[in-house]
Amino acid sequence: MSQRAPTAPPPVPAEAAALPQTTIASASQGRRALGTPAGYRVLTLAPTPFFGDYGCHVRILEEMRALQAAGHRPTLYTYPYGRAVADVAVRRSPRPPGRWQARPGSSRHKLYLDALLGATALRALGRTRPDLVHGHLHEGAFIGYPLSRLARAPLVFDFQGSLTAEMLDHGFLRAGSRWYRPTRGLEAAINRLADAVVTSTRHGADLLVREFGCPARRITVVPDGVNVARFCPPAPGSARAARVAALRARLGLPQGAPVVVYLGLLAEYQGLSLLLRAAQRVLQAEPDVYFLLLGYPGQAHYGAQAAALGIADRVRLPGRVPYEQAPDYLALGTLAVAPKVSATEGNGKVLNYMAMALPVVAFDAPVNRELLGKLGLYAPLGDANALGEAVLAAIRDGTGAAARGQALRARAAAHLSWDAAAARLGAVYDRLLTA
Repeated sequence: MSQRAPTAPPPVPAEAAALPQTTIASASQGRRALGTPAGYRVLTLAPTPFFGDYGCHVRILEEMRALQAAGHRPTLYTYPYGRAVADVAVRRSPRPPGRWQARPGSSRHKLYLDALLGATALRALGRTRPDLVHGHLHEGAFIGYPLSRLARAPLVFDFQGSLTAEMLDHGFLRAGSRWYRPTRGLEAAINRLADAVVTSTRHGADLLVREFGCPARRITVVPDGVNVARFCPPAPGSARAARVAALRARLGLPQGAPVVVYLGLLAEYQGLSLLLRAAQRVLQAEPDVYFLLLGYPGQAHYGAQAAALGIADRVRLPGRVPYEQAPDYLALGTLAVAPKVSATEGNGKVLNYMAMALPVVAFDAPVNRELLGKLGLYAPLGDANALGEAVLAAIRDGTGAAARGQALRARAAAHLSWDAAAARLGAVYDRLLTA
């Protein structure tokens, strides 16, 4: 599986390639104009401790913001845990007794939390009849199906990766166990419940058709987006540049030292152990490089790994970063790395890297190719040594790598805004309600 990485990146393409076609089903605007004052009432279900400052939560939040800006009225029903967000309507289910700590990933506690969430949303139907029900994740679609039928409203399923694959990634399920086939069967049934399915990647859409037999006409790719006004490099001499400089000093990152940045969950399916092994390879050749690994919940675990590899003095693990502060932390990076090994999920962190004009080193996976195109710097999937070689090549080709970063920012600005995502999602709503 391993193969030798090139000693230097190939030249930067003259211009960023256009994104691939982003819809499978037609997404015509229908008879209602998107963004009219009489927007749709959307009952949105997020069976997760929202807001948690990571991937799928960012998609949920930014979708809602963009839909509101387009004139729609989404209301989010979610677990009783999570950080408050001021600018979207959030309704939480009752908090059960006990001291369970909400963490990303699968958990048996979700069984009763989902029941409470369903009951909370059911009570809401008695007060306001929604035009649509929009369920995030498989549990959201499962809970949303009876609600949508009671409300006589279409159900939209926001697919963000295979349920079974996620449970395998998190160690909650084992392939070949007695629960594997029933869980896979349940996933297949949920995939076919909705009147329309939206997915963040073409790879996810292809997976739904190929492995689960979902009708292609029901599926629309609504890519993740990024706010390029918020996620941008700081202007030299600005107050923000001074703030970033202070942050650099606080984290012990010497001025002028190359910094490889990662932002996301600290977990095995995100490739963190592979990244630390790649960091060891980089530091053997370039000992002045620093690795800034931003996120949670595995700081202690991966800190111990870094110590065992003899690289702890060059690895920073500051913990959870509020989404609002993410641009400042990313501005510390010389380049960004995306070592995720999950085969079915999206990779929204890559969009933030792109908007920050960071060159991106990633494993060669369909989702990453979809986002980065020819501008990405790739290593064979799961090959830590090749990942390290790709990082080294980018560090040593500073001018070329920086040009790639600028081209990636231009690509994000042209093709990957949340407004564009809301327009595609609004078109799905229109098609369901005006057919």
